[in-house]
Amino acid sequence: MKKILVPTDFSKPATIAAEVAADIARRSGGEITLLHVIEEATEGSINIEGEASYGGDWEDKIFTAKLIEKAKKQMEKFATDARFNGLKVRQKLRIGTPFHGMNSIIVENKVDLVVMGTSGRSALEQMIIGSNTEKVVRHSNCPVLTVHNKPASKEFKNIVYATSMDKDEEIFSRIVRRTQQVYDSTIHLVRINTPSNFQRDVVVKKYMESFAKKLQLKNYTINVFNDISEEEGIVYFADSINADLIAMATHGRTGFAHVLAGSIAEDVVSHSKRPVLTFVTKHKK
Repeated sequence: MKKILVPTDFSKPATIAAEVAADIARRSGGEITLLHVIEEATEGSINIEGEASYGGDWEDKIFTAKLIEKAKKQMEKFATDARFNGLKVRQKLRIGTPFHGMNSIIVENKVDLVVMGTSGRSALEQMIIGSNTEKVVRHSNCPVLTVHNKPASKEFKNIVYATSMDKDEEIFSRIVRRTQQVYDSTIHLVRINTPSNFQRDVVVKKYMESFAKKLQLKNYTINVFNDISEEEGIVYFADSINADLIAMATHGRTGFAHVLAGSIAEDVVSHSKRPVLTFVTKHKK
């Protein structure tokens, strides 16, 4: 978690996400890149001190120039806030679509973690959060931590790891273990039983124990939770143990242990009031 990207539209949810990111950066010795995207028909990019390159008629250019100037001032004020004291903070402005702006930064800077808010709208400027969050969760090459409300605690002591027990979760399990080490946490492995995908507890728990040992997890609990749907089960189980963080890998397989498909992860991100850490696993066909 050395390179942390924080997309921001300067709204309250984005500010909360920035606070969480700053705490993670301090604990992991990381640096933060703040990103604001100004949405426009043509795409380009600028640094905080740079100039933009874009096309269009003069009215569009003047309007965009005003947006850029306003965004520069907002970004400079935001980046020098006390929450970032002692941290290395980079500032970037992009012109284009929010998702592609974020995705390009992730690839170019080899970002280790994205921390972003999950809601928030403004009539005065283009937003970088909201519906774009789902696209980032679905397609990002790095882990994404989404934050809806200000966490009750900055200590992620209880982590719900909603798992499909798929072998392709090995990379994500290392991410979860790293998070556990940073916060000295307990991992609560959970498999959601639904009417359409039910497995006997004795069978599932045995499989989960084997899965945990294979991934070399430590300080963990094994749980099976019954609910109507996977996404509701994950959210309600996290509520039942007052979890600090939900972690889940997303992919597209089916099989013995129910797969947490991308849509499920997006639903959890949309409905959970707790921070959610997601990662898209890549599997061989």
